[in-house]
Amino acid sequence: MAVSATAAVVLAVAAVQLKNLVRAVVAYALASVFLAALFFQLASPFAGALELTVGAGLVAVLFLVAITLAGGEEREVPG
Repeated sequence: MAVSATAAVVLAVAAVQLKNLVRAVVAYALASVFLAALFFQLASPFAGALELTVGAGLVAVLFLVAITLAGGEEREVPG
């Protein structure tokens, strides 16, 4: 249980800190998978299944589609 919680926190922090948007979305999806695993370990299968389908699946795919449609590149701001 501690491994899932630690991995979820580390990946969530990595998702916030990463500059590459695609890698940040992948880190977010993996954090969501580990959070779902933590829910399953805590005997909450409905919350785990919901987090796995919505958090890791639907939201991550929507983020990737939005990044792709927007161009997917960060531009440097002058100044």
